[in-house]
Amino acid sequence: MARAMKKEAHEDEWMMDAHDSKRAHNGQQQPFGQDLPDATLGVHLKTSFPVARIKRIMQADEDIGKVAQVTPHVVSRALELFMIRLITASAQQASGGAGGGGKGPKKIQAQHMKRAIQGNENFDFLNEIAVKVPDAPAKTSKKQEVDSDTEDAKPRKKSTSKKHDVKNKNLLKHKGLINGEWVDSASSASTFDVVDPATLDKLATLPEMDKHDTALAVDAAHTAFKSWKTTSARQRARMLRKWSDLCLENADDLALIMTLENGKTLTEAKGEVVYGASFLEWFATQAEMIHGQVVPPANQNQRIVTFKQPIGVAACLAPWNFPIAMITRKCGAALAAGCTTVWKPAGETPLSAIAQAVLAEEAGFPKGTINLITSLTTVAEVGEELCVNPKVHKLSFTGSTRVGKLLMRQCASTLKKLSLELGGNSPFIVFDDAKMSTAVEAAVLAKFRNSGQTCVTANRVFVQAGIYDEFAKQLTERIKTLKVGAGTDSDVFVGPLTHERAVEKAVAHIEDAKKHGGEVVYGGKAMEGMGKGYFLQPTVITGMNTKMLTTREETFAPVVGLYKFETEEEVIALANDCDVGLGSFVITENMARSWRVAEALEVGMVGVNLGMLSACESPFGGVKGSGFGREGGTQGIEEYLFTKSMLINVAN
Repeated sequence: MARAMKKEAHEDEWMMDAHDSKRAHNGQQQPFGQDLPDATLGVHLKTSFPVARIKRIMQADEDIGKVAQVTPHVVSRALELFMIRLITASAQQASGGAGGGGKGPKKIQAQHMKRAIQGNENFDFLNEIAVKVPDAPAKTSKKQEVDSDTEDAKPRKKSTSKKHDVKNKNLLKHKGLINGEWVDSASSASTFDVVDPATLDKLATLPEMDKHDTALAVDAAHTAFKSWKTTSARQRARMLRKWSDLCLENADDLALIMTLENGKTLTEAKGEVVYGASFLEWFATQAEMIHGQVVPPANQNQRIVTFKQPIGVAACLAPWNFPIAMITRKCGAALAAGCTTVWKPAGETPLSAIAQAVLAEEAGFPKGTINLITSLTTVAEVGEELCVNPKVHKLSFTGSTRVGKLLMRQCASTLKKLSLELGGNSPFIVFDDAKMSTAVEAAVLAKFRNSGQTCVTANRVFVQAGIYDEFAKQLTERIKTLKVGAGTDSDVFVGPLTHERAVEKAVAHIEDAKKHGGEVVYGGKAMEGMGKGYFLQPTVITGMNTKMLTTREETFAPVVGLYKFETEEEVIALANDCDVGLGSFVITENMARSWRVAEALEVGMVGVNLGMLSACESPFGGVKGSGFGREGGTQGIEEYLFTKSMLINVAN
């Protein structure tokens, strides 16, 4: 198929690495009130219906009272939209319908909530993120497809998947964006196909843009910067919030597009949409918090102040494993700071970025502030143009360490400011005082979300000797329950890998582990009976040691290897014995130990008793070969600003 045929061309591509694979899931669910305090709900619901009663209803009902394990900030705006619709719909049902005829709204009961949600397409995007509603009528129909009025669409093969269609056809642009115009390549008629990794079916055909198109995009951004940098922080913040709201309003469509081109489950994709939107809201707040300083001078005849200004045109190079969140995390910060942008999404997943650009235009961003280059086989020349073009003053890249070093060398001639979020080899450390259920669920989330294809996936799982066997047993039993399949199928936890090379690499790692004494206790092979897609069995290997490839390389697949250790000092040395340092996980009930280990680990992020590290308000980035710079948090916007000093003579 198209993706397989381009395999050789990909070998030297800088964007393909993106940590060498992809996929994500929100994991274990918790009671509604546990993570969302009254204060959070009270701020965001914008309704007179008592918050306490909403919480009591949702906590009391086993089916409704579940939310994904995400932070309150991520779900707050989604909950706002969801609860307003929910309360309205349930009140109408309680009173006999929207048209009146009832005796007035009654107390909202759990059964009214359920009926209001079930069958209502407005709630689809939150059914599995904010509120899980079971027993919805099961449907069986044709394979989903991305429809387009302008692109050729072939009938899909029949399957047992629920049929899905993108409702907002305007999201389905199949061109690049330069200076406010959706265009094909100005210098080439070449195209490339976007392929569903679950079926290898063609989804769309896009222009293969090159360095000449990239130069045009940079020129457009450079021109737009002259006016965009003069806009007020309040204006930029309003546009970012509007963009965030549009993401939530179109969440079903955005999730479907992502699932089809990326392979992750619809549940995960919907979670990423909400997560991606949270960065836009976050940086909207940060835009109005760009402050300078008054510096006490040594010379009393002077006054010294500093202020911050946008750095200029920013090139944003995003990977394929999180095709929405990595765009909004980079570009949200850049636009909030007053920079203009040139986007380069991965050739495997450009449709998600295109849909984001459409919504950003609708939110009011003027032409030239956002430009988007589509490419697959020309990615090296596009990347080089962004690096050497003197009009680009900032470059942000998420991908492999090898490619990050290449981009850094290419940027040297123009001394660009860089943010590099590069490869990881995250240690996941389970001490024998850990709560077993916490350790198992955190390991499943850290290793198997996004089918093991995240930059902070638990690549080396270290388990203390006292609980090693029991942990291996319980983890294996839990993994046996994970359903593998197309992301659009119901109840799937592990979707396909992105491309054939990812499967080949994972199988090679498994065989290498077996050669060096590892025992495959579950899985270990490519999935059979799954059609042409890139599926791998979830795999557990015990008896791991430092001679194995997985000790030095990211597996980027649903393969977990368990290493045994004896002491705290030993495991810290093992965890730090690598040339990268992005994320890490520590599972222990000993608070003092969690602090000691977190401080000793040579990484940029540590998760304690949990399996996810991401939140829009938390800085994301690494040390050593994992790069430098931070995305998200208060630090994220600083990457797109420079500090200017002004010294004033006040002598009489």
